[in-house]
Amino acid sequence: MSGKVYVIHENPQWLPPFAAAFEAEGVPFEEWLLTDGSIDLAVEPPDGVFWSRLSASAHTRDHAHSKEFGRAVLRWLASWGRTVINGADVLELEVSKVAQHAALRHAGIEVPRTVAVFGTDDLAASAERFGAPFISKHNQGGKGLGVRRWDSVDDFAAWVAGSDFEPSPDGITLLQELLVARTPFITRAEFVAGEFVYAVRVDTSAGSFELCPAEACAIPGADGVEPEPLFRLRDDVDPALIDRYLAFLAAEGVGIAGIEFIETLDGRTVTYDVNTNTNYNPDVEASAPRSGPHEIARWLGSLLPREVVGIRG
Repeated sequence: MSGKVYVIHENPQWLPPFAAAFEAEGVPFEEWLLTDGSIDLAVEPPDGVFWSRLSASAHTRDHAHSKEFGRAVLRWLASWGRTVINGADVLELEVSKVAQHAALRHAGIEVPRTVAVFGTDDLAASAERFGAPFISKHNQGGKGLGVRRWDSVDDFAAWVAGSDFEPSPDGITLLQELLVARTPFITRAEFVAGEFVYAVRVDTSAGSFELCPAEACAIPGADGVEPEPLFRLRDDVDPALIDRYLAFLAAEGVGIAGIEFIETLDGRTVTYDVNTNTNYNPDVEASAPRSGPHEIARWLGSLLPREVVGIRG
């Protein structure tokens, strides 16, 4: 029996850390770039382990259809009994904050008060009922895009009616409570193969309300002054919270994820995002006791036949 790890994705810029980890661990892999192509539904897929890294932000790279391509490919793989990490059901979590919210709430994990508005006709009235201040965001988001703070319902209504309005790719706009941190940071907990790897503390002292843990959201220092590190390891996360996250991921069939939460001024710990194509900050990786990409490479390699691991390329 032969096989390799097939990495299903649409953004080559995110692959190098994982490619390096696969090479270092001697795990053979191949990219499946879902920006075009085809599948013959009557033909059996190759042997191997398939890992989906499809992203909710694909539309920002002109890959809006990659979500649909992924839905087709992942169902095809499952129909042939292939091992798929973060498969079709997990893709639905990745591309829908409504799905995340519902699953987290069902698991007993506190989530922000949220209203999902379909289309635009009811947005202003929904905001009036919700009350300011609040944030609006896309149901299918990513990288903090589409997130805006509103201190006035009238300003929001004017924005919705104007030419600057940014619709969500799926037509669903979320109205969500404005979460105010007790201290200016959010936390992202990283998980691989049913284990907690580490947590990252993400500084929001520059006033960010997008609660975005991506490097693209970093804000440069003023007047050329080097800013404080945006990302730092955090080693004091409540173990009970980690246990709840682990149970949630197991119930949802999520093998690899980053879960983001905020500890609020009013004493709550609120979870607001589940990222299933999690990326790893190089500065944090350099000081972390365990490497996210290497943990992934070792785990996926362990799912391959023993005779193929150690073969590079």
